[in-house]
Amino acid sequence: MLDAASKSVLAWPGRSPAQVIARNSGVPFDLAWLDGLRVNQSAVGRRASTLGTRRAVKKDAQAAWLLKAVTCIDLTTLNGDDTTARVERLCAKARRPIRDDLLDSLGMPPGSIKTGAVCVYHRFVKAAVAALDGSGIPVAAVSTGFPAGLIPHPLKLREIEASVADGAAEIDIVVTREHVLTGNWQALYDEMRDFRAACGDAHVKAILATGDIRTLSNVAKASMVCMMAGADFIKTSTGKEGVNATLDVSLVMVRMIREYLERTGVAIGFKPAGGVSTAKSVLEYQILMKEELGREWLEGDLFRIGASSLLADIERQLEHHVSGRYSSFNRHPVA
Repeated sequence: MLDAASKSVLAWPGRSPAQVIARNSGVPFDLAWLDGLRVNQSAVGRRASTLGTRRAVKKDAQAAWLLKAVTCIDLTTLNGDDTTARVERLCAKARRPIRDDLLDSLGMPPGSIKTGAVCVYHRFVKAAVAALDGSGIPVAAVSTGFPAGLIPHPLKLREIEASVADGAAEIDIVVTREHVLTGNWQALYDEMRDFRAACGDAHVKAILATGDIRTLSNVAKASMVCMMAGADFIKTSTGKEGVNATLDVSLVMVRMIREYLERTGVAIGFKPAGGVSTAKSVLEYQILMKEELGREWLEGDLFRIGASSLLADIERQLEHHVSGRYSSFNRHPVA
């Protein structure tokens, strides 16, 4: 049974469920915003290295933080062998991601925890929307030629529009890496503005593919340009790059979110994706968000984790907390 202090992590009084974070309408492109963006790689590495070694979240508090993490997961399947049946199973898991007996042992009502979203290719948006009907869980669609983003620009816009028409409430777009690698920030801004317009009422997450754009300085500048152009979230990776989410890259991105907030008053969300596969690693990202941006960024409307295998490890850790024993992964299937 979670104690009252731990349960307060799940029921944060700072913002009621009815309150909605305002969309990012963006600002006019201003190259001067990028002039002072320099990244001290050594300092970033030192700061990131403290997140998993000097903070202790244990026992009931750890269980509560892990339950909160589940509510921020974009439960994802992006495989070449995806089928409608697999997506439907994934949606069923999103509705009840933690076994009822574990929730009962923790003093939580059955079915009280849901994931933040389900993320699929456009082909499966309609199926996911139908499977999640009445749950309140949004469907996110990867788009714009995911994962490489190398299809013609008009086709990218049509793909976004098609996913929105099929019911996707969130669109995860990929930027053109060449714009970043060549420093063509105006082109990146213009592209992102087009994506934002095509999304209409759907929230847009800008995937920077940080493993491809090479430097932390590029990560900082691309983050700022995408927010200037109207991104509601900035996201590390597609999960398909050689290197995906890391704490170093994430630290740079969340500090750009902080700077954008100071300049505009607009809160932007953050999504690490790819490689966040264990309970230990997700706790490090939660600590990063809380320490760099504040308690508000532990909520699903400003923090998401792109993951598939993470949920199974969280459920294993919760079972260990309740019973003192670890179970095998095959007892916690996702889809």
